Amino acid sequence: MSDTESEIRQARLAKLDALRAAGVDPYPPRAVDREQTAALAREHAELEAGADSGQQARLAGRITARRDLGKAMFLDLTDRSGRLQLHAAVDVLGEEQYARLAETDLGDVVSVAGEVFRSRRGELTLRVAEWALLAKCLRPLPDKHAGLADTDTRLRRRYLDLLANEEARELAVRRSQIVTAVRATLDAAGFLEVETPALQPLYGGGAALPFTTYYNEYERDFYLRIATELYLKRLIVGGLERVYELGKDFRNESLSHKNSPEFTMVEWYEAYGDYRTGMDLVEQVVAAAAAASGSEVDVTPPWPRITLRDAIIECAGIDAMADRDLGRLVAHMQSSGLDTSSDHTWAQAVDHLLSHYVEPHLQQPTFIVDYPVELSTFAKRSPEDPAVTERFEAFCGGMEFTNGYTELNDPVDQRARFEQARADRAAGDAEAPPLDEDFLLALEYGMPPTAGVGIGIDRLVMMLHGVHAIREVILFPPMRARD
Repeated sequence: MSDTESEIRQARLAKLDALRAAGVDPYPPRAVDREQTAALAREHAELEAGADSGQQARLAGRITARRDLGKAMFLDLTDRSGRLQLHAAVDVLGEEQYARLAETDLGDVVSVAGEVFRSRRGELTLRVAEWALLAKCLRPLPDKHAGLADTDTRLRRRYLDLLANEEARELAVRRSQIVTAVRATLDAAGFLEVETPALQPLYGGGAALPFTTYYNEYERDFYLRIATELYLKRLIVGGLERVYELGKDFRNESLSHKNSPEFTMVEWYEAYGDYRTGMDLVEQVVAAAAAASGSEVDVTPPWPRITLRDAIIECAGIDAMADRDLGRLVAHMQSSGLDTSSDHTWAQAVDHLLSHYVEPHLQQPTFIVDYPVELSTFAKRSPEDPAVTERFEAFCGGMEFTNGYTELNDPVDQRARFEQARADRAAGDAEAPPLDEDFLLALEYGMPPTAGVGIGIDRLVMMLHGVHAIREVILFPPMRARD
């Protein structure tokens, strides 16, 4: 805290003591009768300059600006809906209430009531007839015009970012609108929203390292889920047929502009569907989210569908599916100066080709389809080519944001895939999924043909609104500890 900030805080603490000494509670406990918001009170476009509306309004919010005129003053009141000008005068409020209002500080939370009118300069204004302090602000708000320039402070103190930056508040609202639209679209399609364990005795459903915790009651390690997939498919076995879950997943990986260890996913599973019906519904969900949040990105269906093989040939200049030779792919990448030290298996090399050469070129909504079996532990083989699976990923803005497939429901093949993943882990792929005997048991009771899809909500918000860092769309992103 700077010396100036410390002095301001001390001065405000003195005001706090003075209020309490005068019998005023600076943090009253009761609910506030707020009948309108700043936006509702502004619905008087027809009101002429200098005219009264005859409408009484009662609002609450923060004082964010003040202009003293002696026996009168103008203030700005800001709530989530916007800003409204206030006019306070001694002859309306009386000496005592006016003096107390004059002693308020920028950032104080107040309730106000009075008549709406339009000032002589044409600004819609509330003539304050009564007011009350709801919460004393003890620290100075960020500068109204400069905002918060320091990124670290913005992210650590997101509440200040939201107070200072209208863009941050708008993005938070758009994210909420996107989530609401996703849920509404799936609900309308007959899906049930369900909840599955966040703490799991065995993680699975993705390629990632988990966070591990100790469960005292059971005296064993549990894992924060990396995906909801395997539990949701158990529900398909159980006959719920169409289910989805929207919530947090956790992957113990590094931070990047598009990766966060804690992130939000929606996964849905549709019995009697396949990856084509999955792609169709992805288009509907994303179009609804874009419309609800006012996105300017053109996501009009249908989107192009390109095979992974063709995409890599076009962008990387090599047919990755011609054989399963790791050395050939690694040599090709090294010739372009790529670091291949993490490419321990053929599947990892193919994924590296995709992410480095193909993904950055996919700026418009596009499906990449038909992934090799080695990259798709839980996807069903294509009947036309058993070397590939009926899997897709959706890309836009140079970023993948959706994964889906026709679910593998053959327990014998699924066990073989788990065994291959175990071999990949032994070969150096630490993110290969572990074998899950309980899930295999569920499959042996028979899972109908099923389409499964996962959409990263954080990336969806980024894609629809041109945000280039995932931490900007997460209200409280993970941060390194300060020294």
